[in-house]
Amino acid sequence: MTLIDLRPDTEAFNADPYPYYEKMRAAGPVHRVRTQDADGVWLVVGHEEARAALNDPRLTKDPRKTPGWEDVSGGIYSNMLDTDPPHHTRLRKLVAREFTARRVQALRPRVQEITDACLDRMLAAPERTADLVDSLAFPLPMTVICELFGVPDLDRASFRVWSNELIGPTGGDQESAAARSMSAYLVSLIEAKREQPGDDLLSALIRARDEDGDQLSAQELVGMAFLLLVAGHETTVNLISNGIRALLAHPEQLAALRADMSLLDGAVEEMLRYDGPVETATYRHAAEPLRIGSADIAAGEPVLVSLGSADRDPARFPDAGRFDIRRAPQGHLAFGHGIHFCLGAPLARMEGRIAVRTLLERCPGLALDMDGGAYTWIPGLLMHGVRKLPVRW
Repeated sequence: MTLIDLRPDTEAFNADPYPYYEKMRAAGPVHRVRTQDADGVWLVVGHEEARAALNDPRLTKDPRKTPGWEDVSGGIYSNMLDTDPPHHTRLRKLVAREFTARRVQALRPRVQEITDACLDRMLAAPERTADLVDSLAFPLPMTVICELFGVPDLDRASFRVWSNELIGPTGGDQESAAARSMSAYLVSLIEAKREQPGDDLLSALIRARDEDGDQLSAQELVGMAFLLLVAGHETTVNLISNGIRALLAHPEQLAALRADMSLLDGAVEEMLRYDGPVETATYRHAAEPLRIGSADIAAGEPVLVSLGSADRDPARFPDAGRFDIRRAPQGHLAFGHGIHFCLGAPLARMEGRIAVRTLLERCPGLALDMDGGAYTWIPGLLMHGVRKLPVRW
């Protein structure tokens, strides 16, 4: 199979990967590609094949099973996203019992308060312009997850730098340095919470035990804190910013939503399908030889599943390149599929709905600020979004 080299088009691909995915899907559902951080990796771009791959136990998530792997992260990757059953089952069980729908729903009034406070500050700007990422899309989910974890005094500036580097690596040794810094910070955070526990998620995870007395090890606590803190805000940042960017780029859809807020839930689902925050699921490796589509994948070879491409597959979603808030986008893969389906999906959806509704209600003249400069796109295949979103009202 021909190797597709995406490196010469890295900047264009980061900005708009969908035309590239369209060409790939037309040629087949699975391709071997070369990227900035992978010399050769299988990329699944078809919806049916992506859904099957996400639920295929022959594709392992545990990096410790790959030859030559060495953990230089200080334990942050010892989490349920990077494990397989039965270890994954054990970790998710311990976390799921604390990350309940009841706990999430209890946050709704506080999410509204935080959203209102963010917009109070944004709308006070005399120039009537702002970066929506800095003003709302980042501080809302970051504040929510920090309060949920019981760490309102988190060093957010440093955490944001480390998180940005881990989500969209810029090259060199900066990714491993960010991982080590993040790990050291989380170790100290967990120790402080051990000494002064509270009625919060991190304290609950520290003391969580199942009926057999099993609990998270010290390294697993670091990994779980990393996963929930980073995934708990990064995905929602880009859900909000990508969603608003899509609405503002499609004025007829924006007008329809403003006229009928009963469309909001469906609109958020369409935002997730059309330009979701997670472009590609994290690495899997073939535990044994297998075939996906017409591709024969050898044992040990890396596989990436493109959620962004799958959700633009016209075989699953007619006229898939059209943003339509009245669409029924059920079956989209923005939160994954199978045993690794995002545990925080209900929280992300709630935050997205509250943020979009409140922003549109309070900013009737909201528009993209065309004088705000060119977008800076998140590098790499993992996340899709912009670092800043200039708006005016």
